[in-house]
Amino acid sequence: MPVVGFLYGGTSADAAYYLPAFRRGMREMGYIEGRNVAIEFRWAEDRYDRAAALAEDLVRRPLSLIVAIGGGGFVAKTAKTATTTIPIVFLANLDPVESGLVASLNRPGGNATGISLFGSLLEPKKLELLHEVVAKPALDRDADKPKQPECGEQRKSRPSCGGRAGTSTHGRATAESEIEPAFLKMLRLRAGGLVVAADPFLNSRREQLVALATRNRLAAVYEWREFIQAGGLMSYGSSLPGAWQQVGAYAGRILRGENPGDLPVQQPTKVELAVNLKAAKALGIDIPTAILLRADEVIE
Repeated sequence: MPVVGFLYGGTSADAAYYLPAFRRGMREMGYIEGRNVAIEFRWAEDRYDRAAALAEDLVRRPLSLIVAIGGGGFVAKTAKTATTTIPIVFLANLDPVESGLVASLNRPGGNATGISLFGSLLEPKKLELLHEVVAKPALDRDADKPKQPECGEQRKSRPSCGGRAGTSTHGRATAESEIEPAFLKMLRLRAGGLVVAADPFLNSRREQLVALATRNRLAAVYEWREFIQAGGLMSYGSSLPGAWQQVGAYAGRILRGENPGDLPVQQPTKVELAVNLKAAKALGIDIPTAILLRADEVIE
């Protein structure tokens, strides 16, 4: 029975929401865990300093491939450093060519391929949406986790909004205990709105972030629909469960004998806008009709 090493930057509890989609992707290719494939899980639990040791532990085992998810792209790069021979399927929120994961998107070469979300490209649009909702020039706050490649890319993308961006500043949170102080700092700076980075650490703390944004009456735009399900105001991004399913399908294709170097790096083909009118009412915000007409989903 082939063995898949699964290296995740977060916790098993957080991954539980997305693993059914991953398994569904593998099942599409004919692989069912426990029947004709085994999976060895390793959880970094948001401590990325542990990722290298976990990756090294996996490569010492007789694996058919490694799935690397989390940390924006840090976990994928860690797996790539640990082995140049075991196939790797990654889910990364960065430019895989610029980061050295692959030689090109169409012909990755080497032993790695996967799904690239390129979340940084959506940051200007998220800021535009925030400005359509918040009448006054908003302070763009990004509570991001440092030492993750995609956070820097997202910050670089915001100047493209030019004068419409208003005053921009960035907060950071490296642990759950640092998120609330970041919100207090926003209030001292009289922030008018909040743009949350597409960050795995922040995604795993979505209930806390949504609760703080609501309590402090901050209009917020998130990357993932899961934030809207937790009571957030707006989200603009691709589907994370869909991306995990694509990772599972790629893992299955490699188990069937395909070469990762020949499988193009995939990107989401659809970006969705979701709006939560319940959250808007709680914040005392009227969502413009133009946004509601563009929305793919409206929660009333």
